[in-house]
Amino acid sequence: MRRKLVVGNWKMFGRLARNQALLETVRAETRNFTNVDCAVCVPFPYLSQVQSLLNGSRIAWGAQNMSQHEEGAYTGEVAPGMLQEFGCKYVILGHSERRAIYLESDEAVAEKFESAIKSGLTPILCVGETLAERDGGITEQVVARQLDAVIAKSGVQALAKAVVAYEPVWAIGTGKTATPDQAQAVHAFIRQRVAAADGKVAAGLCILYGGSVKPNNAAELFAKVDIDGGLIGGASLVAEDFAAICSAGN
Repeated sequence: MRRKLVVGNWKMFGRLARNQALLETVRAETRNFTNVDCAVCVPFPYLSQVQSLLNGSRIAWGAQNMSQHEEGAYTGEVAPGMLQEFGCKYVILGHSERRAIYLESDEAVAEKFESAIKSGLTPILCVGETLAERDGGITEQVVARQLDAVIAKSGVQALAKAVVAYEPVWAIGTGKTATPDQAQAVHAFIRQRVAAADGKVAAGLCILYGGSVKPNNAAELFAKVDIDGGLIGGASLVAEDFAAICSAGN
């Protein structure tokens, strides 16, 4: 039985005082949740603060990106070992904003994924299509290409130590949301794609939905058989909303 997982992606938001108020509330609101795992992925400068505030709680934490390199002359980059020193469990990789704005290729994402696995971090691999790709009827081809790049690099067994997040790019930060049936269809495709290589890995794979998940739609989305939780953007910055979404998975 797969456990539900709800992960907050703060993106490039946060201030010390605001972070503390947010996390103290979320920690209090979720302390009795036993059937859902919760986490927040925060900007690098706040990892120390988050580690201090969440240490000993039921909420895990992580980063939103990392380098594929262990160390070296890579100015401005952050290595997986650095994330480990701040107690990170998760790292988001291949988010659509990284792919679109910073031109991260499928191959680069696959390299980062492999590095995360080797370092003992749990990668949250993001896959998803743009509106043009959905309208063009190639959603499955796009998702398969992004997923296959990782499988080709690290092997399907690596997914047993990872999380996949399906994020339709057209539903991120737009207020639009894939219907539960639309989301379920792609989640089922992802699981079937993995099952073609390894049924056991596919059965245990945690697949999150990311795309304007709110307190008023979380329960319906999470009720779908192949949707195992959510990767939450804007709503993760509002303590009551994030706690309510976590509650929908509990």
